Amino acid sequence: MFKLFVDPGHGGNDPGATSGGYEEEDFTLDIGLRIRQIIQEEYTGVEVKMSRTKDVYPSLDDRVGAANRWGADFFLSIHINAGGGDGFESYRYTSAYSKTEAIQKTLHQEIVKGTGWKDRGVKKAGYYVLKHTKMPAVLTENLFIDNPSNLKLLKQASVREKCARAHVAGMAKAFGWKKKQAAPKPPQDSGGLWVVQCGAFKDKKNAEELKAKLQKAGFNAYVYLKS
Repeated sequence: MFKLFVDPGHGGNDPGATSGGYEEEDFTLDIGLRIRQIIQEEYTGVEVKMSRTKDVYPSLDDRVGAANRWGADFFLSIHINAGGGDGFESYRYTSAYSKTEAIQKTLHQEIVKGTGWKDRGVKKAGYYVLKHTKMPAVLTENLFIDNPSNLKLLKQASVREKCARAHVAGMAKAFGWKKKQAAPKPPQDSGGLWVVQCGAFKDKKNAEELKAKLQKAGFNAYVYLKS
């Protein structure tokens, strides 16, 4: 079972970046919950744990500690950028192993492809959650809350859903996750006759009585002997 730890940035008394009455913490939580739902509904062999599922603030140490104690295979931290820029960028720890770099590049490429956002590049930083996690970890910065055109996108549920799906697609590609098998489709109408059998009797008299009742009700009915 693959263990994914999803960390929606900020929360509680730490709203993160704000603009126009909107707060980063709300967008990150929404995207994180969507990621969990998509994985739970559509993928097999992946367990998801989150640092928060509501508007609370786990400390950075709490987030890292929870992932480390659980033995997560990957740590994903979700953020919304600020500073007047435009587009998407991702981060790994400054001295992360090559395995983390490869995961980041795959994830980054799929998010850019899936969202169509401006690519601001694959980057490195010394963020606490990247430095102190014992597993590969990547932090994503999804658009800029203080860019009016970016904020307009973030306010749309369909855009946040697209963002979540792009994250899942990237991780699925990086880790080889498998989708659940689709439910079998009902047989298609081939133009033949669909037959409904109403009864079967050892005594022909009972069969004839049922036939008479069906014909009286307006149905075409017949009796035959099944070998």
